[in-house]
Amino acid sequence: MTEEARDIRQRRIRRVVIAGGGTAGWMAAAGLARALGKVVDITLVESEEIGTIGVGEATIPTLMTFHRLLQINEQEFMAATQATVKLGIQFENWRKPGHAYFHSFGTTGKDHWMANFVHFWLRGRREGVAGSYDEYCVELLAALEGRFAHLPRNGINYAYHLDAGLYARYLRRFSEALGARRVEGRIAAVETDEASGYITALAMADGSRIEGDLFIDCTGFRALLIGQALNVGFEDWSHWLPNDRAFAVPTASVGDAVPFTRSIAGTAGWQWRIPLQHRVGNGIVYSSRHLDDDDARQALLDGVDGEPLRDPLQIRFRPGKRLKCWHRNCVALGLAAGFVEPLESTTIHMIQRGIVRLLQTFPDVIDPRHVTAYNAQLDDELQHVRDFVILHYHVTERRDTPYWRMLADMEVPASLRERIALFRETGNVFHAPMELFAENSWIQVMMGQGITPRQYHPAAEVMSEADLARFFDDIRRSVRTTVDTLPAHMDYIRQYCPAGPA
Repeated sequence: MTEEARDIRQRRIRRVVIAGGGTAGWMAAAGLARALGKVVDITLVESEEIGTIGVGEATIPTLMTFHRLLQINEQEFMAATQATVKLGIQFENWRKPGHAYFHSFGTTGKDHWMANFVHFWLRGRREGVAGSYDEYCVELLAALEGRFAHLPRNGINYAYHLDAGLYARYLRRFSEALGARRVEGRIAAVETDEASGYITALAMADGSRIEGDLFIDCTGFRALLIGQALNVGFEDWSHWLPNDRAFAVPTASVGDAVPFTRSIAGTAGWQWRIPLQHRVGNGIVYSSRHLDDDDARQALLDGVDGEPLRDPLQIRFRPGKRLKCWHRNCVALGLAAGFVEPLESTTIHMIQRGIVRLLQTFPDVIDPRHVTAYNAQLDDELQHVRDFVILHYHVTERRDTPYWRMLADMEVPASLRERIALFRETGNVFHAPMELFAENSWIQVMMGQGITPRQYHPAAEVMSEADLARFFDDIRRSVRTTVDTLPAHMDYIRQYCPAGPA
């Protein structure tokens, strides 16, 4: 190893260069500026010539944790991004045409230390003393009735529907106020050190160079740094997740926004509907092997309410992940790191997790052990997300098109196959430490897709039938009382965080 290469590998990390803006780039800039802005120089490079995809408008509750770390004011953020509240996702036509179920962000019922509530519910259904599983969740009933308000002691779990373009602009203002610097321009080349392979600078189209010690790749599917410059390979998951294209289109609002995302399964994919304060986000995700582009575009337009505000934008993607998200002195975030389609709104979460884990292991000098641990943690988390998304497609009664027959018949990852078998037989959910989706999420989706466990835990037999009936009545009454206190969702939003024209 040359002295120059040794110097690069032992160089203290004091200059961070973020390649690309959009949601991923500006989330990274915001996190770094808030946490390390006093000791690290942060430069973000983006070009107005290169558009960002920016159609992901639904989030999950973990974003609130990220905002707390950044000390972001919720009312200000929601007004700036035309945000509304999301209490979960309604899945329509997934189990079979005409059937719907809800994946809420809340807990359902009351768990026992030995067994989840679902075990008591299974016995209650057998005894005829339990109602629908949906009746025991505040967030679920509030969503379906169009209600929301903040409750004491974080008594209701929620996330946001937001305008991704406005969110990036908001985070840009936030980051620049903390000292992050934005450079306008197009990246012409990525310079690397011949001996170490480390990135040394971004060569810009105008002839300038931007040097750094650590580079963050937020260049989207192009993966300009991690993929093209450093040649980190990509693991393709399209054999499990065949959808590879999408169209997105905003439409005018035709009524008050509901506090949930709609996911509507079709013949070869699904459509989303996400209501904001100023418009509705719509899209279709589909398999190009089973539906041609013109038919997909028309299916989207046929399935929207309200007038389209522009022509549909097509997005092409490949589901999968980088073999490493951190390689040498480059960390990939967002679409450059990997992509699991937006069915469960996990894209922004994975950006957030990449940033938080980077901050937690932020090196003074890059240590290969940090890099290995970072990659292992992100890899595990993304695979858990992958399995959860595959579950929706594979466990279904649909056999009405070649697309659904293929998904029902495909061989799924062993990790998912074992989860399904365990729940089907015992009612138990295997849950890995630090995994994103909690047991109640798995239970709601597995039962919603058609799995009813054959057994339940013996703990559910301890109560007498009369006590069990009172147990369900008390929970149902508590949920009903709480939901009845909540105002209409949009009445609350208009009072709490009204947004002006976009």
